[in-house]
Amino acid sequence: MRLFYTDVFVLPLPPGHRFPMEKYSRLRAALLASGEFAESDFHLPPPASDTELARAHTPDYIAAVASGRLDEKAQKAIGFPWSPGMVERSRRSAGATLSACRAALEDGVAANLAGGTHHAFADHGEGFCVFNDAAVAALAMRAEGRARRILIVDCDVHQGNGTASILAGHEDIFTFSIHGARNYPFTKEQSDLDIELPDGCTDEAYLLQLEAGLETAFDLARPDLVIYLAGADPYHDDRLGRLSLSFAGLAERDRRVFAHCRSRHLPLAIAMAGGYARQIDDTVRIHATTLHLARANQR
Repeated sequence: MRLFYTDVFVLPLPPGHRFPMEKYSRLRAALLASGEFAESDFHLPPPASDTELARAHTPDYIAAVASGRLDEKAQKAIGFPWSPGMVERSRRSAGATLSACRAALEDGVAANLAGGTHHAFADHGEGFCVFNDAAVAALAMRAEGRARRILIVDCDVHQGNGTASILAGHEDIFTFSIHGARNYPFTKEQSDLDIELPDGCTDEAYLLQLEAGLETAFDLARPDLVIYLAGADPYHDDRLGRLSLSFAGLAERDRRVFAHCRSRHLPLAIAMAGGYARQIDDTVRIHATTLHLARANQR
C-alpha cells in the first residue's frame, strides 16, 4: 500500500496558529512505529504542475499563489500567510493525491497522508485550503484516460464547497458530502449529494445516514475510481467539529466506505482532510486507524 507524504515540506506558521501542522509528521511516525508499514511504503510525491492545477483552478489564481501576489484578504480567507513554503507544500499536497490515485488504479488502494483540501475554489482558497487536491486529481484521471467515472466521498465534518463548485457540470465526477449543517462553510454549495447533520450527531444516527448516502452515491456515480476524504473532525472532541462521533464510530465509518469499494472491486485513493482534536494524539489515532483499516481491507 503506497503512502504519499509531504510533511518534510514545511508551511511556516506564526506561533499559536490553530492549524495542527505537526499532525502530518506524527501520523507518518505512528504508522512506521506500528510495524504494519515498511519504509518502502512511504513515497515523496512530485509537485502538481501548472497544467495539472489548471484543470481545476484559473491561471490567474495559480499565478497569484506562485508569485506571492495574494493580497491580505485572500491570505486571510485561506488562513495561512503566503510564503514560498506554502506554495511548495500546496503543490506537493495536490501532487500526493494525484500520485495516490495513480497508485490506487494499479494496486487497489493508496493514500495521501495529508490533502483533502476541499474548500479551495477555482479562483480562490478558503479554510486552510490553497489548491483543491481532490478536484485536481479527479480531473487529471479523466484527462489521462485512467478513469472514466469518479466518485468523491467527503466525510470531513465541513462541506466540500470548493469541490462541489469546481466539479459542478462534470457529469462523470460525482460529489457526495456528509457534514454538519450548521458548521463552516456557512454558505454551502450544491454537491451531487449532500447530507446535512445536526450538531451533536452521534455514531448511530451518523452511520444510518452515511449508509443511505453511500448506497445512493455508488448507484448514481457508477465509478471506476473512488476518492475518499477521511476527515477526523466528526470526532466528539474536535475543536471545529460540532458532531459527536466516537473512535469506534469513525472506524465503522471507514469500514463502510471500504466495504462499498471492495464489494464493487473499485480502486480507492484516500486523503486525510481535517482534524482539530483538543489532543493532537486523538487526531493522529483517527487518521492512523483509517489507514490500518484500508490496508486490512486490501488483503
